[in-house]
Amino acid sequence: MRVGSRALDILTALVERPGELVGKHELMARVWRGTVVEEGNLKFQVGALRRALGDGRGGRRYIATSAGQGYRFVAPVSVAQAPAAAALPAAPTRQNHNLPQQLTRLIGRADAVSRIVARLQRHRLLSIVGPGGIGKTSVALAVAEVSVNTYEHGVWFVDLAPLGDARLVPTAVARVFGFDIRSDDPVPGLVGGLRDRRLLLVLDNCEHVIEAAATLAVAILRGAAGIHILATSREPLRVEGEHVQRLPPLSSGFPSDHLDATEALAFPAVELFVERAAECMGEFELTDEDALVVAEICRKLDGIPLAIELAAARVETFGVRGLAARLDDRFRLLTSGRRSGPPRHRTLRAALDWSYEVLSEPERTVLRRLGIFMGGFTAQSSPILASSRATSSTPSRNW
Repeated sequence: MRVGSRALDILTALVERPGELVGKHELMARVWRGTVVEEGNLKFQVGALRRALGDGRGGRRYIATSAGQGYRFVAPVSVAQAPAAAALPAAPTRQNHNLPQQLTRLIGRADAVSRIVARLQRHRLLSIVGPGGIGKTSVALAVAEVSVNTYEHGVWFVDLAPLGDARLVPTAVARVFGFDIRSDDPVPGLVGGLRDRRLLLVLDNCEHVIEAAATLAVAILRGAAGIHILATSREPLRVEGEHVQRLPPLSSGFPSDHLDATEALAFPAVELFVERAAECMGEFELTDEDALVVAEICRKLDGIPLAIELAAARVETFGVRGLAARLDDRFRLLTSGRRSGPPRHRTLRAALDWSYEVLSEPERTVLRRLGIFMGGFTAQSSPILASSRATSSTPSRNW
C-alpha cells in the first residue's frame, strides 16, 4: 500500500507495542527526531495511516485514539520469520500511456470499473455517461489503468475540456500521439497514423464538442480496426456501434434505515464523505450519533461524488450538524473544491453552469420550466407545464 515515511514510522512504533498506549509526545519525538512540530502534524499522519489501512471500513479497526494522550494499535499482531533474501526484480518495462497519476482512491465504483473493462473487450466504442460531478473521468482513468497491458500499444488519454473550438478535437488527439499533421482536415492523417496500432483511446469530456467528438470517433473506428474508444460525456455520442454505461449515484442507504457508524460506512457515499473530511481535517471519525446525519447529507446531495466532496470540505468549519442545517443554501455553501482541480469542479454552481452552457436554447427553456419540480415529475404534469408557458419566451421569476 502507498504510505508516507512519517506514517510508516508511526505504524512501526505502534505495532511494536500492540494494545499498549503510545503517548503522542513519545511518537512525535521518535518520528520527528530533533525537530519541534505541532500536534496537528501527528494527527494528520495518523489520519493518513488510517485511510491507507482502511480503518473503520467493514468494521475493521486498527488504531484507537486515547483523547489527549496518544494511540493504540488494536488489531491482532503476530511475528513471522523474515523470508530469505530474494533476487532483485527485473526493471519494469516502459508503459505505453500518458495517464495522470491519481492521488486519491476511487470509492464505490469497483463494480462499474470491472463491468466497463469487460464490455470494452467486446465493444470498440463505449461511452460513460452521467451528470456533472458523478465521477465519469475518475472511472475512465481507473478503467484505463487496469487496461494498460491489455493493448499492444497502450492507453492514451485526451482531455477535451479545455477546447473552446470543436474544430480542434482532431488536432488535440493528434498532439497526444506526437503526430505533426499540417492540413485543413487533419482527420485522414490522424486515422492513417493510427491504422496499424492496437490501443485504447480515452476521449474525456466530450459534451461541449459532442458533434466533433462523435464524428472523429466514427472515422477512427472505421479506418483503424485495432482502436477501441472509451468516451466520457454528459450525453451519449449517439453514433453507430456505441454502447453506453450510465453511472448511478453513490448509495447512502434509505431514510428509514437506522444506522450506526459501522453500518453507515458500508455505503460508498458515506465512506467518501468520511474519507474526504479526514483529508481536510487531518483526523475525522464518524460517530454513531452523526451516522444518520451524514447519510442524510449524502442523500440530499443525490449521491453525487463531487457534491459530497465539496460538502465534506466544510465539516471543519461548520461541523456535521451545522453543515446539514445549511444545505438548503448549497450554492453558497459548496464552494471549497480543490485548487488543483478543473474550474468546473471547484464549486457546485460552476458544475451546473458548465452543463447549462452546452445546452441549446430549446433545451435551456425546457430546463427552466422543469426547474420548479423538487424531485421527479409525471408525464401528465410536464406537458401541461410546457403548454402553459408556450407563449412566454422567458420564464417568470417564480421559475
